[in-house]
Amino acid sequence: MRRITIFDTTLRDGEQCPGASLTPPEKLEIARQLARLGVDVIEGGFPIASPGDAQAVKMIAQAVKGPTIAALARSLPHDIDAAAAALAPAKKKRIHVFLATSPIHRKYKLRKAQAEILRQAVWAVKHARKYARDVEFSPEDASRTEPEFLHQVLEAVIRAGATTVNIPDTVGFAIPDEFGRLIKGITERVPNIERAVISVHCHNDLGLSMPNSLAAIKNGAGQVECTVNGIGERAGNASLEEIVMTLKIRRNFYQARTGVDTTQIIKTSRLVSSLTGIAVQPNKAIVGGNAFRHESGIHQDGVLKHRATYEIMRPQDVGLSGSQLVLGKLSGRHAFAQRLAKLGLRLSKGELDRAFERFKALADKKKDIYDDDLTAIVEEGLPAAQEIYKLVYVHTTSGSDTVPTATIRLEREGKVAQDAACGDGPVDACYKTINRMTGLSPELVDYTLRSVTKGRDALGEVAVKLRHRGIEVAARGTSTDIIEASAKAYVNAINKLLSSSTRRAYLGRRSAPHP
Repeated sequence: MRRITIFDTTLRDGEQCPGASLTPPEKLEIARQLARLGVDVIEGGFPIASPGDAQAVKMIAQAVKGPTIAALARSLPHDIDAAAAALAPAKKKRIHVFLATSPIHRKYKLRKAQAEILRQAVWAVKHARKYARDVEFSPEDASRTEPEFLHQVLEAVIRAGATTVNIPDTVGFAIPDEFGRLIKGITERVPNIERAVISVHCHNDLGLSMPNSLAAIKNGAGQVECTVNGIGERAGNASLEEIVMTLKIRRNFYQARTGVDTTQIIKTSRLVSSLTGIAVQPNKAIVGGNAFRHESGIHQDGVLKHRATYEIMRPQDVGLSGSQLVLGKLSGRHAFAQRLAKLGLRLSKGELDRAFERFKALADKKKDIYDDDLTAIVEEGLPAAQEIYKLVYVHTTSGSDTVPTATIRLEREGKVAQDAACGDGPVDACYKTINRMTGLSPELVDYTLRSVTKGRDALGEVAVKLRHRGIEVAARGTSTDIIEASAKAYVNAINKLLSSSTRRAYLGRRSAPHP
């Protein structure tokens, strides 16, 4: 199979996405991850654009080994010189020069005739070759350039020493069939094309960057320029993860492959999203939050029976641990029963039927269904919970020069007991005291505090989540005193833990380990 070169321009074109500015250290961090991902070329930036871009390219050139490091330059002497200086430390480097060739750019932006464009392009490639053996030339807005003139430019720059000729669909104007014919025409009508790699750089203004890139591969392109998460100018660029996974999943159709380690895709996507501040939309292919999540009951049932019924790739292939079955109003009985089983709640058919009815009623009212909701749904059909411990009294002392201490009184079966313990703060001291008195030491999974009402005498609500021996419970406590509210919530959760164990024992079932 042909090996397609993956040219990543996240740090150059991707950074041109409004609001996506990166510092040189951030660019270096992403570049190192791109190297782990296994891209072939990293375009580190546009050195002439700013001192920061020049610094970033130089840092990447010094520190990142493996991929070729590229820098962008206009077909101007100071641009090419700046790119060469920034790339100097790189063992493998590429100078990427560009010059617009389309009629609209020649007339309104450059104000140059075809002959002038041709001379400048050839000069730029020759000048870049003084610094690097690997030179890429891009005729900007190639998809709107007259094919005959485009062929003439490509033949001339290859003769001048260009090793890659990139065909940009700069404004996302091309249609896949049309773009495929453009690439095929280049392979057939540029006499010396075998001396260079044909590359493509597609924008997404009409949502066609992916199909255009794939049409180009099908018609002879050997390199694709793309970005992580598809970020870039305006509507963005062809998405790296979509290109790579399409070639992986449909390799028999395209007869092409890449050298990318696809298990690094999710990690790379999240790093880029985090550092650029640009969130990935939930329904984004490959890396979106919903890409491997199933809520429809029909889909959930199919995936549980055989993953390939509704998944054409494994979540593990892109770096995820597995698929997710999201419980909601469209979920079916199969997924519901499986989730209960993971929580250690194994019901008879009749109990499952009644619990499923309560689940459906809740799902119509509530967007997100959590494990605590499922536990509550099941426990509605079990014997009533028992208040094993009752909080009678709480007193704490704390301060900057005082060891936080809590004194707690609990009532159980009419008998009151008292104990005290120290902690990292008054709440922690309360919880350690309660643990000593009840003989339990659950894991505090979550603790939240919020104001229920307004004003200085506002009622505070504390919510806690505890996990103990595979059982996870949530409970709340309210008071105008947040320490008392914290203690109440914890005691209520302890009662739920003990009650859950008792009630499951009543059903003759043991809890499975919490997933």
